[in-house]
Amino acid sequence: MNTEDPDRLKNFFTELETRRTLLTTITETHNKLINNFISLDETLTKKSQILDARIAKYKKHTDKTLAALTVRDNGLTDKEVTLAARVEHLKESAIRDIETANSLDPEENSMLDSLRMCFRRMDSKRLIKYLLGKRKESVQVRADINTATEEAVDLPELVLETVEEFVELKLSGRKVVGMADRRWACGILIQAGLPLLPYGESLAIGRSMKERAVKVLEIWKGILGGGEGSGGVGSGEATMFLQMVIGFGLKHKFDDEYLRQLVVEFAGRRETAKLAVALGYGDDEMRDIIEELVKAGRDIEAVYFSFESGLTEQFPPIPLLKSGIKNYQENTSKEVPSWDEILNEMGVVIKIIKCIEDHKLESQFSRDELQNRYNELEKMKAASKKAAPPPASTSKPVDKRHRSERGDGGFSRPPKSTRWAKSSHRKGRRPPPGQEHSAARSSNPGGSGGSGYGGGGDNPPQDAGGASLPPTDPAT
Repeated sequence: MNTEDPDRLKNFFTELETRRTLLTTITETHNKLINNFISLDETLTKKSQILDARIAKYKKHTDKTLAALTVRDNGLTDKEVTLAARVEHLKESAIRDIETANSLDPEENSMLDSLRMCFRRMDSKRLIKYLLGKRKESVQVRADINTATEEAVDLPELVLETVEEFVELKLSGRKVVGMADRRWACGILIQAGLPLLPYGESLAIGRSMKERAVKVLEIWKGILGGGEGSGGVGSGEATMFLQMVIGFGLKHKFDDEYLRQLVVEFAGRRETAKLAVALGYGDDEMRDIIEELVKAGRDIEAVYFSFESGLTEQFPPIPLLKSGIKNYQENTSKEVPSWDEILNEMGVVIKIIKCIEDHKLESQFSRDELQNRYNELEKMKAASKKAAPPPASTSKPVDKRHRSERGDGGFSRPPKSTRWAKSSHRKGRRPPPGQEHSAARSSNPGGSGGSGYGGGGDNPPQDAGGASLPPTDPAT
């Protein structure tokens, strides 16, 4: 065998190995390219599907918008006729008012007629004055004012003018007699004039009026104090402020965290849950708020939020109610409670009963034990008054606004009726009429009618013998 043959064979196998390595590299590269192309094809397919879905969604939205515009366009003629008839009606009513020279004398006009006259004349000062005079008839006021608002030529303008006057009065720093009643009257007008609409819908309000609203709300935000609650923020004014923000569509003008803090802090007011929904809080935000309330031991407030947000499956109301009652019982374990503790406990019991009634939970949760406890507390209160009459203070009148609650189940500040009692035990006088019930009303999550602001709360219902009973009607 030739000596060159081994070298040739060695070179041949070396070259063969090189080509095999090259072929392997080419094969791996080819597979990578195929995988990349497959992945790219899948990505493009998914994006194409997403794009097709968005196009279909936008097309559906466009068709819906065009259909709505067509309906509005077709209804313009009828709307013109309706508005012309309304203008004519307002004109005739104004002429009749001038000719008859009607006054706001309650002996001459019914409450509804007097309210209509105020709204028709767009006279905010006269309207507030009239409402202040009817403070003791707040149930009838709420029943009539929504109908009377139809007479206003520009209802948002009237509401804004009233709020400007209220904020200016607060800003002046003057001591005004009956400021709580004025706050109540202003709140009643805000509720009637700026009804809560589904999130995304808004009243037809001009840009210049919105700018005015932003200015007055910024000022109001700076002086939103002087009431009860953490930081001195009054719960009545806080809910009024939130409804103004919602009604004028100004949520984007204020810090989200600030608005959320107001909602959480004053969750004890029954309308606060509705305000949270109107602010556009979705399931995630409402879930976080409910969890925060439960963690703080504010289970009764959590029930309102769970119902308003539709999260009752995740946060069942019955376990929350049981937990709320347990917290309340742990904080009222004394066999012989003091006068202050009786008032506070009566307020908590009424709040729980009201929550059961508001959400029609009587069939799932008996209120008999709570009702019996309330009756016992009434007897204890009567016995305490006979044994040592709780005296009254000569200080300013009681402001019956609802108090914010702490996580331990107690109140951040005692109700003012409690403070009357504390200060007056040292003076030996009885409380003025009506003060002994203020604690019970202050603990009601919604106040009188479920919607009162500030000075809120009507007199509690009574039986034939005059004994006070917990409210069993939404109007109480």
